[in-house]
Amino acid sequence: MKVLGKLFSKRNTGFILALGGGGGRGLAHLGVLDVLESNDLRPDAIVGSSIGSLFGAMYALDPDAKVCIERAKDCLESDLFNSLDLPVLDGAEVEDQSWLSRLTAAARQSILFTRAATGIAVTDVNKLIEIVHEFCQGKSFDDLKIPIHIMAVKFPSGECQMFSPDIDVTLACAIAASMAIPGVFNPVTIHEERFVDGSLASELPAKEAKMMSGSDQFVVAVNVGSRPSPDEEPKNVIGMVDWATRIKSLYLRQYKKAYADVLIEPLVGFTQWHDFSKPDQEIERGRQAALEQLPEIMKKMRR
Repeated sequence: MKVLGKLFSKRNTGFILALGGGGGRGLAHLGVLDVLESNDLRPDAIVGSSIGSLFGAMYALDPDAKVCIERAKDCLESDLFNSLDLPVLDGAEVEDQSWLSRLTAAARQSILFTRAATGIAVTDVNKLIEIVHEFCQGKSFDDLKIPIHIMAVKFPSGECQMFSPDIDVTLACAIAASMAIPGVFNPVTIHEERFVDGSLASELPAKEAKMMSGSDQFVVAVNVGSRPSPDEEPKNVIGMVDWATRIKSLYLRQYKKAYADVLIEPLVGFTQWHDFSKPDQEIERGRQAALEQLPEIMKKMRR
C-alpha cells in the first residue's frame, strides 16, 4: 500500500477508529460517533473508506457528533444533494408504483443504459466533489481536530493508496476520490493521477488502522456493509453482477474484521447503498450497535 503523506505520530494511547464504506448505510457511523462522544471516547485518529471518509472527516473537523448529525441531515435535504441523481436500476419493477412512476423509471433506466454503453460513468463526479465540499463546510486538512486517513484506489492500476493530513490535496477531492464508485462516477484526478472508491480495496479499513496503531492503541471498526436478501433474486444480468459483487464484498469484510479489536456492526445490511431517505433510522441503528459494544471498549480503555 502506498501512503500519500506521513503517518501521524503514534501517541500510544486510546484507539483508532475505522469507518467502512456502504453508501446510505454509512449514516450509522454518525450514531456510533454520538455514543462514543457521549461516553467521552474520542479516537486518536480515524481511517475512513468511501462514505466512512465523509462522515469521519465531518467529525474530525468538528468533534461534536450532534452538530455533525444535524449538518448531515440538512445536506441530505438540500437541492444540491437531491440533484445528484444516483442510479437506481430496479425502480420500474416496483409493483406498487403508479403507471406514471413506472414509465418515468423505465425512461430513466433507458438513459442510464445509454450512458453505461457509451462511457465509464453515469453521474457527474464534479457534483460529488461539490456535495462533499458542502458537507465539510469548505474546510481543509489544516482544519482537522483529529487526524484522518482516507482510503482510495489508483485507476487503472488498482493500487491501494491513502491520503493523509499533510499532503497537498484538498480535503473534498480526497473524500470524493474515496467515494467515486466505478461506473457511477468518473475517477477523481489528483496530482495528474486518477483515483476511485477506496472500498474496492478496503471496504472495512481495520487492517490499515491496525498497521498504524501504537502498542497501547486498539482498533474499533464499524462495518456497514450490505447483505444480499434471501428473499430477492436478481432479475437481469446487471442484477446478477450486483449480487456477485455483494457476495464478494461480504467475504472480504470477514477477512478485514479479524484486524479489529472491537467490531461494531449496525443492523443496516439490507439498506440499499443509494438510499439516504431514512437518516434517523440508520443513525439510531448505529447508536444501538455502539451501545452493545460500549462495555468492551471501556474495558480496553482501562487496561
